[in-house]
Amino acid sequence: MLSKVLSKSSCASCKFCCSFRRMSLWETPLFPHEIAEKLSHENEYGVVGEFRMSQTVQGVRFGRLVLENNYRTDDPEEEVPCTFLDPQKGCILKGDDKPFDCSIWPLRIMDKNGELVIALTPTCPTIGATPGRNLVDLVKSGLGEKIYEYAKIHPYIIKEYREGFPIIG
Repeated sequence: MLSKVLSKSSCASCKFCCSFRRMSLWETPLFPHEIAEKLSHENEYGVVGEFRMSQTVQGVRFGRLVLENNYRTDDPEEEVPCTFLDPQKGCILKGDDKPFDCSIWPLRIMDKNGELVIALTPTCPTIGATPGRNLVDLVKSGLGEKIYEYAKIHPYIIKEYREGFPIIG
């Protein structure tokens, strides 16, 4: 979805969005219940994920990938990769199995004082902390509408707004 502003090669070499420090576990991707169920058993990817399935938002169930058991030290800076990240190939999930959160990263749909906004995660090494004109244009030329529409059907992807996340739409 963001190929106009992010190249596959820059994302593949970085993988920042696919690894999590303890303080960024709130960013762990959320999966629709049926996809989380599929990926928590033997599947075509050959990787079984562990999910916390008990969460429901506005009647919609979802699973959160459990990564906190994968840390090896107490170092708060230690990063743990997503279960579905191949170090050479990148994300192994295809199409509909890939979380929407991952498809739009570094964008986030957030709730700021009861209003939905599209914001930029300021930690993406490629995009940076300030949205460029190309990214703003991409959001305004249809991507923003897709994100809002998806959020209406899948409200669990909406994150609480955090200071420092520039609002784009």
